[in-house]
Amino acid sequence: MRNKLLLRKGLLSLLAILSIMFIASCSPSRKAIKAPIKEEGADYLFKKLKEHELKFTWFSGRFSAEYKNGKKSTSFNGQIRIRKDSVIWLSLTPGLGIEAMRLIITQDSVKMINKLNNTYFIADYDEVNRFLKTNIDFDILQAYLLGNDLQFYEDGKFRVTIEKGDYKLSTAARLKLKKYIRNSEENTRAYIQNIWLDSETFKISEADVKEISDENIKLGATYGDFENIEGQLFPKKLNVTIWADNTIKVKATFSRITVDAPLQFPFRIPSGYRQVK
Repeated sequence: MRNKLLLRKGLLSLLAILSIMFIASCSPSRKAIKAPIKEEGADYLFKKLKEHELKFTWFSGRFSAEYKNGKKSTSFNGQIRIRKDSVIWLSLTPGLGIEAMRLIITQDSVKMINKLNNTYFIADYDEVNRFLKTNIDFDILQAYLLGNDLQFYEDGKFRVTIEKGDYKLSTAARLKLKKYIRNSEENTRAYIQNIWLDSETFKISEADVKEISDENIKLGATYGDFENIEGQLFPKKLNVTIWADNTIKVKATFSRITVDAPLQFPFRIPSGYRQVK
């Protein structure tokens, strides 16, 4: 009996020591994650976010993706090329390995050719957003594809909390900068935005945005599997969700990423293609 009591006391002592060691090992990380909020605040974290964004003039890569819209889903491969703040070029290829669609997206318009049915369309963002029931523009699209913050919007007044082990930056009224407003209608747009930052790398791990005037439409993205690309971290995995009348989800995995190699953006509408609205 005495030996059993000694054994029990020994085990309890060992568990107590391990618990103390675990708590001690966790304490520094908790201090580290809270210190910037207490000492520096949201401005410090927003500055770190900007410092750790992907810096580029040219960007290219390949990707495989799965698209779901309600109960419908499809998989495809593709190529992406970007000239910063200017052009996004996409080539989409289904399982047969033959290019099906090509898009060229600029600050003003979206153009697409569909090689499967010999059609094309040209539209501005108002038309695209009415059709897709979204609220995106070029800057939002570029930022969410690459895991960067918006470039042409006011920094606003962010508040910061800790959520899911990351820093969370939130703002309730982020407006487009005046010099990038192209018509009076856009002047009324303000976005609610949340950004989650990894506490070690200060890279965006998750972000969402929705227009104040339309609470039913929301765009969100999560990022993972970060890879070092010439000294910069880039998320190879991207999950995008659009909450509208239908929930649209896109999961993409990037490969063969290249930064700052000059690119071309070939796009020509073949004769005989029919324009669609």
